Amino acid sequence: MFSKIFPKIHAEGYKFLVIAGIITVIFYIFSDFLGLVGFVLTIWVYYFFRDPERVIINDDNFLVSPADGEVIKVEEVDGPKELNLENKRFKKISIFMNVFDCHVNRSPCGGKIEEILYKPGKFFNASLDKASEDNERNYFKIKDNQNNDIVLVQIAGLVARRIVCEANKDQELNQGDRVGMIRFGSRADVYYENYEPLVKVGQTAVSGETLLAKK
Repeated sequence: MFSKIFPKIHAEGYKFLVIAGIITVIFYIFSDFLGLVGFVLTIWVYYFFRDPERVIINDDNFLVSPADGEVIKVEEVDGPKELNLENKRFKKISIFMNVFDCHVNRSPCGGKIEEILYKPGKFFNASLDKASEDNERNYFKIKDNQNNDIVLVQIAGLVARRIVCEANKDQELNQGDRVGMIRFGSRADVYYENYEPLVKVGQTAVSGETLLAKK
């Protein structure tokens, strides 16, 4: 119960928590009301950087969600041209993370990271279609345990200003392993082949637990 109310936080969050705490003290010196505002801000920073444990299915017949948030796209598209996959057709699921969602990202499958590619870009609202092509983003090309190409893309959003990558090329992943996070509002896209989608637009996904697609 304690861990549900006070989950551990991601390492990226500690400095922001300290900054929020200092701001709260300064605000409180000037006004009780401002001090309360600062306290609420500090609580929000704590929960934004939460990194709860998740129950992973560990089944190669499924893809799990890489992010907490709302499913905003389920479609068939060409692969990312940045990875030279534009001549190959994929299904794609997009998940939008608002500023209240947990922002730790996880691998949708077990497998090996064949390529990691970072692309600088703009900061449009992550829920917009053009965010997938114009925003700052980080690509993971993963060869899953059944030899399928799976691409996970971390996409920065309107107020996001840093994509954190915590995985390396040639790293072997277990399904649900943490691969990074995005600070302050963002999106995750999953491109996949040879699986059938299990989610629909408007559904809420939980990172590492929600089943996105099935063999």
